Amino acid sequence: MTMQLSPANFHAASSNVRPLLMPSFPRTETIEETLPFTVRMASDAQALSKAVEIRHAAYKRHVPLFAESLKEPEATDAEDGVVVLLAESKLDGTALGTMRIQTNRFKPLCLEQSVALPDSLAGRTLAEATRLGVTEQRIGRVVKNVLFKAFYLYCRDSGVHSMVVAGRAPIDRQYARLMFEDVYPEKGFIPLRHAGDMPHRIMRLKVADAKAKWQDAMHPLYDFFIRTSHPDIHVGATKNNVLPFAPLKTLRLR
Repeated sequence: MTMQLSPANFHAASSNVRPLLMPSFPRTETIEETLPFTVRMASDAQALSKAVEIRHAAYKRHVPLFAESLKEPEATDAEDGVVVLLAESKLDGTALGTMRIQTNRFKPLCLEQSVALPDSLAGRTLAEATRLGVTEQRIGRVVKNVLFKAFYLYCRDSGVHSMVVAGRAPIDRQYARLMFEDVYPEKGFIPLRHAGDMPHRIMRLKVADAKAKWQDAMHPLYDFFIRTSHPDIHVGATKNNVLPFAPLKTLRLR
């Protein structure tokens, strides 16, 4: 069974919900759903340029001073173990959203420049989502959902143990709604060097537990993430980001 949603349908579906929420489909079978945009890895200079453009525009709306440092690609974008996702309109190729995923295959996560991860994550395969940005159009809410589904699929298929995110207020609430949990609840918001020293709440979600947690909680995105196939999401692994490895020892700060 295949269902195609037009941009108008997406606008209607997202008009009365908060970011990262979408109505659950009342069904048991798996369906295929096409999107009015694609999500892929930015594998060339042109795609990376489009990702950087939408990244800068999104940050400029909320943290304009920090956004000045995001006008050009960052060194991290090209490192091994890192992929930059790009959401593009099928209609005209316009960039609609982006997310960067960094694994700890080749080096510690960016957030480890600022805080030491707990022993429960030591020796684990981890992936950190950073530089999330979406269009300010209403469809941006759906694009954000799809980027997080792509993050989950990438981690699931690459053997990642835990997804890690860092959110400034009030964005951290979106991660909490996805059932991410605090890594250090007693520390609250921690300034992060790679985020302009802005305070962030560091959170995690074990990949193997995500499906059951969403199902048990009757999460409104369970069907969207688990029971719906989206052929427009392309996050296949490549030789530099597959993770059947023993990760580098996590960085310990003194």
